[in-house]
Amino acid sequence: MLHQFISAFITLFVVLDPPGCAPIYAGLTAGASAAQRRAMAVRACFIAGVILLVFALFGEDLLGALHIELDSFRIAGGLMLFLIALDMVFEKRTQRREQRAEKVMATPEVEDVSVFPMAMPMLAGPGAIASVMLLEGGANGLQGSLVVLAALLVVLVLTLLALLAAGPLMKLVGARVEAVVTRLLGVLLAALAAQYVIDGLRGSFNV
Repeated sequence: MLHQFISAFITLFVVLDPPGCAPIYAGLTAGASAAQRRAMAVRACFIAGVILLVFALFGEDLLGALHIELDSFRIAGGLMLFLIALDMVFEKRTQRREQRAEKVMATPEVEDVSVFPMAMPMLAGPGAIASVMLLEGGANGLQGSLVVLAALLVVLVLTLLALLAAGPLMKLVGARVEAVVTRLLGVLLAALAAQYVIDGLRGSFNV
């Protein structure tokens, strides 16, 4: 169970990327008060958590309704995560997030960023949704499912803490350290994505 928890935690932590979201959130909420920043951070993590929980619990039923096998979703999800990993290694993901944040900040009437772009698509994006569905699909029984959900909860709490401490955190860590950590996490995610594809191919062809 510990191995499953660590695997789920690492996967979700890398995909949700709390350290990467913190500077974007700091920029989006630069003109807000401390109370407003706290409220938006809590709301963003709560909404993202609800979205990911729904897909974790009912995603497999949705696939069944669409006549999509879990192994096929493993392959597709693995390829999707691999593309995210490439973006992280070459810093394309951060650039896109910054461009999205600039568009939001350029619109004066948009004040509450908790739903868009923070909850979706920065936190509960396609990669995160695919990850929770893959992890739940590979869980054994109720206990395994609860382990995955516990890992999701821990990652969401860490994400909330990163958003709440976004300003001081960025001053402490610095851009260079963040870039190094992002690249290392990208390499790790690429390996996990490859494993998803391998497991999906094995299941599809009964290897």
